[in-house]
Amino acid sequence: MNRTASRPLLLYSYLITEMLAPFFASFLVMNAIFFLVKLIPFLNFSLELSIGAADFIRLLSYTFPNMFLYTIPMAAMIGVTIGFSRLSSDAEILALKAAGISPYQILPPVLIVALAITCLTAFFSVRLIPTSETAMRQLTYQLLKEKVDKGIKEYQFTEALGDLVVHVGHIDKETGAWKNVWVSDMRGVQNPTITMAATGSMRSDLNKMNITIALNDGSLNRPDTPDSQVVRFKEYVINIPLKPPQTTEAIHRGTLTMPELIEKAREYGWDSERARVMLIEYHKRLALPVGCLFLTVLGLPFGLQAGPGKKAIGIPLGLAVFIGYYVLFTVGKMLARESTLPVAPCMWAANIFFLMLALLFIQRVTNEQPLLPEPVSRALGRFFRFITLPFLAATRVFRRLVGLGKNAPVIGEKKNLAVRGEPKGKIFHFPDCDQYFSPKCTMEFQSAEIARQSGYRPCLFCQDLADGIDHSPKNNPVSNHFVSGGHS
Repeated sequence: MNRTASRPLLLYSYLITEMLAPFFASFLVMNAIFFLVKLIPFLNFSLELSIGAADFIRLLSYTFPNMFLYTIPMAAMIGVTIGFSRLSSDAEILALKAAGISPYQILPPVLIVALAITCLTAFFSVRLIPTSETAMRQLTYQLLKEKVDKGIKEYQFTEALGDLVVHVGHIDKETGAWKNVWVSDMRGVQNPTITMAATGSMRSDLNKMNITIALNDGSLNRPDTPDSQVVRFKEYVINIPLKPPQTTEAIHRGTLTMPELIEKAREYGWDSERARVMLIEYHKRLALPVGCLFLTVLGLPFGLQAGPGKKAIGIPLGLAVFIGYYVLFTVGKMLARESTLPVAPCMWAANIFFLMLALLFIQRVTNEQPLLPEPVSRALGRFFRFITLPFLAATRVFRRLVGLGKNAPVIGEKKNLAVRGEPKGKIFHFPDCDQYFSPKCTMEFQSAEIARQSGYRPCLFCQDLADGIDHSPKNNPVSNHFVSGGHS
């Protein structure tokens, strides 16, 4: 009994190891790509503020939780797909089936890995992202304020405030109060607005990410009007927003915790636009980790598409499904923001769809059926053939001009060749297909029927031609041989 109980554990640990190795490799590659994309704006920001290496690393590290929210699901799907593609190509999945182990019995280790990765993603989404957003906001504000503080010196013009140039005659070292202040404001005007004041001070507001300059007992000169204006004041306030770089722009809702988002939505009113923004952020933090679970499970049927002598199409399928998930999720997010539909169904629509897709694919793979039903596969084949027909025609003409294509052994009764086949993938192509002259097509058949009898099937692009031949009046139902010109 102990030996029987240890067999599933041994199998599960082996399958988990096969999935985790490509997962970590994919995780490193994905994060390296995302890191390089984010690196250039941070370099510009650090050079502009002349910040040190420690602050630069801290600032960059605060972007990792947001980055992991997208790279972890992608790496998980690719890891599971590569793991089972390797097992299928080496006939290990075939050996498991021969031993009576169905895909349903190898699903538990996939679910274990998927749930562990989902919990990790949820931790980043719910806990670490608000914390990192708050820390980034504080650090960015501190760095920008330090730049301003260092730039303002006695009897010197400072340009640390962008379009504002400030000159201070005296700075009190204890209180920081200014005397004999001169300010040139070029914001939104061609000619600067000159402000002079006897005293002044500078205040900062972290929540609003701005600096306020308060001037007292002075005058404001506006030379950009037809009649130059001089306005005297007792107190004049200038607000200066501190703008971080584009990739580190702090969004206030990103710093709120989950209970705070619900509280803000209740405060704004559930039907208001601002409340919908808070609810969208709330559901986004929950929906994306759950989507990671479904995407990871989808890696199992994609990986099982491989096999001895078959092309490993799981990775391109996985990437296409991953992109499709985020496209559908983005559409739902836009509907939740711009329409009057309930927020929750819009934000969770992508997860519901991909849950059904995962259940369908697992059921079909278990029953030794292709992922897509034949009508759907034919429709996709027609669609891809339609959009790629001009490129295929141009490529075919080019190949014929340069004389590509090798001689291959003939199988059939006549020398008039109709289709060419790939022995490795057991796929045949008609002359109108771009792959007809591929070096992989080393077998030639007199007709599509002979190719089918030899265990070959048409590719997606040739499926329509094969269907036309099957329903052609020239097709003899007794002999099942086609006229050699029926494929043209």
